[in-house]
Amino acid sequence: MDPILTAIIGLVVMFGLMALRMPVSFAMLLAGVLGTGYMISTGAAIHMLATNVWGQLASYSLSVIPLFILMGQLSFHSGITERLYGAAYKWVGRLPGGLAATTILSSAGFAAICGSNTATSATMGTIALPEMKRYNYDPAFSTGSVAIGGTLGVVIPPSVVLIIIAVQTEQSITDLFLANIVPGILLTGLLILTAVLLCIRNPKLGPPGPVTTAKEKLLALAGVIEALGLFLLVIGGMYAGWFTPTEAGAAGSFGALAIGLGRRKLSRKKFTLALAETTRISSMVVLMIVGAVVFGRFLTITRLPYELAEWAVTLNVPSVLILLLIFTIYLVGGCLMDGLGFLVVTIPIFFPLGQALGYDPVWFTVMITLVTTMGAVTPPVGINVYIVSGLSPEVPLHTIFRGVSVFLISYVVCLVLLFLFPRIALFLPQTMM
Repeated sequence: MDPILTAIIGLVVMFGLMALRMPVSFAMLLAGVLGTGYMISTGAAIHMLATNVWGQLASYSLSVIPLFILMGQLSFHSGITERLYGAAYKWVGRLPGGLAATTILSSAGFAAICGSNTATSATMGTIALPEMKRYNYDPAFSTGSVAIGGTLGVVIPPSVVLIIIAVQTEQSITDLFLANIVPGILLTGLLILTAVLLCIRNPKLGPPGPVTTAKEKLLALAGVIEALGLFLLVIGGMYAGWFTPTEAGAAGSFGALAIGLGRRKLSRKKFTLALAETTRISSMVVLMIVGAVVFGRFLTITRLPYELAEWAVTLNVPSVLILLLIFTIYLVGGCLMDGLGFLVVTIPIFFPLGQALGYDPVWFTVMITLVTTMGAVTPPVGINVYIVSGLSPEVPLHTIFRGVSVFLISYVVCLVLLFLFPRIALFLPQTMM
């Protein structure tokens, strides 16, 4: 059978297994092993399975994932999130839709020490939704602001998704972290601006909060110091050469632990919960990477990524049209399945294509991360929406999706700006490194 046809059949089998609710990691693993066995031999497939699984699980570079996840979990259980929210409310709560703006701003702050969109949505939703309900915020607007704020957990470093892409594509984790800082700040500002403009147009969506004095604002900054300190320790330490990415994760986890113990907020029970959640999430992510590597080896054997890249280069159309097609595929894929799963599945196919078209790999990574992240709040999957729905069961799903939809304009504007001015993403890594 033609290798390209074999690769296509392998992709169909993999997505078919996912449709049957098999976990993404196992679907990729099974399709990759079966495809390799068909292309070469059963012995080669078994040998590849043994060597690749062991090679990935024993990889030093992967140890960065549980450490950053642990930092986020310890930060949450140490009460850093609540103090972040209080500080953000003092500064932007007076704006129209102040609680929504506060939620988005504090979500960005928590994202800087968390790295997960689902954890950010769940954490901020627990704090913000009762407050917005108490002040009679529109249900669609309040739940939508929480769900969209949660997406910043993937965009703003240290992001677990960026770490996974860096490992898969052999890019520098530090470069990707630096490249996402300015786009993350830009997107946060656009989301806050959207919330404020919506409430100026329709004040019933969310009333402004009480006026705070300059002294109260300055005193509230104490709630930001801990999160800012952890962020600077991790990113600054990596940039300065004090830490490798793995050591930065360890330093951040130790810092979060010290804050929790110093404030006497981290009980033995909370510490145990943080360890348990870290183990659960890390196991899922690492298994997904193992599956992606095995499936990527199968695709390499069939030469599908290279044939696709060569075909795209020879097309008599502008490369920008091919790029827009790739982004469309990532947007649709992020809508239909878990964004992280879709990224690890498609990186072996589309990353070589992006390089063949001449696009900077760091910029390309930033763009596909943003596009796929939109899928976390769009139907039918929209994992952030389901998390928020679980926190507000009285609000119908379609209402939350409706509340999120208007915020997606901010994502589109951010993507257009990055497309027109790539230096927004590339300035920091090119200048600082």
